Amino acid sequence: MTTMLQSILLWLLYLSSFYAFIPSLISRLFGFRVFRRGKSEAHYALTFDDGPDPIYTPRLLELLRKYNVKATFFVVGEHAASHPELIRRMHEEGHLIGIHNYIHKTNWLMRPRTVRDQIHRTGQIIQEITGEKTCYYRPPWGIMNLFDFFSKKDRKIVLWSAMFEDWKCSVGAEQLKKRMLNKLKGGEVMLLHDRGTTLGADAHAPEQMLEALEAVLQEAKRRDLESVRVDTLMNGSEITESSSVVSKREVETRLKLKLWKRAVVALWLGWEKLFHWVYHLRAASPKDPMLHFRSRVYHGARVEMEHGYVMQNGDPIIELHFDNQTLFELGVTSRSTMHLAIRMIRTMEQQLPDLAQVVATDPELRSAKALYGVSMINRGPEKFGFTVQELAPGPFSLASKLYLRLLLSVIHPAGQKRLKQRTDQLVPKMIVMPVEELLKRYGQHHTIASGVTEQAEDDSFVIENEVLTEQN
Repeated sequence: MTTMLQSILLWLLYLSSFYAFIPSLISRLFGFRVFRRGKSEAHYALTFDDGPDPIYTPRLLELLRKYNVKATFFVVGEHAASHPELIRRMHEEGHLIGIHNYIHKTNWLMRPRTVRDQIHRTGQIIQEITGEKTCYYRPPWGIMNLFDFFSKKDRKIVLWSAMFEDWKCSVGAEQLKKRMLNKLKGGEVMLLHDRGTTLGADAHAPEQMLEALEAVLQEAKRRDLESVRVDTLMNGSEITESSSVVSKREVETRLKLKLWKRAVVALWLGWEKLFHWVYHLRAASPKDPMLHFRSRVYHGARVEMEHGYVMQNGDPIIELHFDNQTLFELGVTSRSTMHLAIRMIRTMEQQLPDLAQVVATDPELRSAKALYGVSMINRGPEKFGFTVQELAPGPFSLASKLYLRLLLSVIHPAGQKRLKQRTDQLVPKMIVMPVEELLKRYGQHHTIASGVTEQAEDDSFVIENEVLTEQN
């Protein structure tokens, strides 16, 4: 009897995983049948779930009108039916309205027919109020079931690229603002909430969301970033003719990614998120979080750097790490090796002064001996002040080489073909720079060494600049 019960429970686990867990995992990792992020460099999307709310939604609409921006509201059907005037106002003021089920209940706990009825009922309410149908749908908590994959093709499922836990009062307006500013860039789909009565949420949490949002809208205006509706971001919102050509090319390139490559990228990015969380990596520039770093102790042989500086075993260092999501997007959206190299150079030109400013104002970082990373390069970083040295033979060197070769095949515009060209250059090396040199070069008024951009034509500089964090 016990064995039979165990078998039944095991089969229930298998079926529930197939029905619920696996579809959500696939949608999150591979973006299958969902929209999570746009391609625009000048536009992002603010999305609000769980509303409308009679107290906070009117204030939110006033705030959006004050800054003349558009947003997307994924509304709960029962709340929409209770406050039709707010749905009507959203529509009249040019915002997009999507469906968030009739009641806020996860699709995992409902039969396919029940989910379909929830969506249909909410869609009818929206149409009766606004006179227009909506095809945009966000499942509660972003959790999908198997049949969501096989829903009608005219239903567009929208998830998000940035979530901030704004439903918790414990986060606080100031911390929420910092989190949002860290993600404020073109293409982002930001998830926020204008109602706090959902299970697990704090009733007054939208108060701090509104406070943080106004500061973010002010900063977005300063950066010439504009919040647009999700449908605008999905269809592409580049303005100039030249940028629209790039946008088309970017879309075509991403569509060409093979399934195995998408799987590798998904695992790779998932590992990076875990690594960032475990080791508390920080971004050099919240505006453009490309270069990350952490404080650690150096373990290894003595390293001699320029100007007589020395790094020894036990010295505090600043370990560098590129944001892999940004690296991947740079790789798949670059038109050529030259284009990618130039974009990488421009990024480093912007990030090193930001890093220098952070180091100069942080006593712990200021006391570090050097910047440290591992890179598969031959030339290039010296122009920025780095010293390039051979890695000591051993397991870490071998693992670094295998990792960086896999990374190169995924990101580089030439793909696996690059691995067959100049293989003698595909060797991971240590790059180091004394902290004093960083502050001297980039501390205040800085000038990048002449000739850096001219190195763009050298393929050895391109994505091999990926900095790999050492894991002992």
